[in-house]
Amino acid sequence: MIKKRILDAGRVRRIQGGFSFIPHRFRTDGFLASLDQAEILLYFFLVLASDRNGLSFYSYDAICTFLKITADAYIEARDSLIKKDLLAFDGSLFQVLDLPKEPAQKKHRQNHGRLKIEKLIQQSIGVI
Repeated sequence: MIKKRILDAGRVRRIQGGFSFIPHRFRTDGFLASLDQAEILLYFFLVLASDRNGLSFYSYDAICTFLKITADAYIEARDSLIKKDLLAFDGSLFQVLDLPKEPAQKKHRQNHGRLKIEKLIQQSIGVI
């Protein structure tokens, strides 16, 4: 196992002023892997822009400018994050939500993989 040590003691990160964090399980439980690039970018931006309750109120044009993405990419990413239960949005106010038990995409991928295997089995035995 790799032993960790502080590399630059004068530059250790601390929470000062603002408040934002991403739980470790965002990576370890597969949430990060379940998102595409635009979703990751928007999610991280909203985490950075939010207060301690996960609330922020940036307009779509400001977000698109900051992230250098199109309005269509923003809308697609926003709607997907809402569908994946990572984000709430009321038209002007965002809330980054506490992580659900597991990533929504993970459930879909597991079912899709099982259905694909079942279809291959059926094809090989001549059912289809």
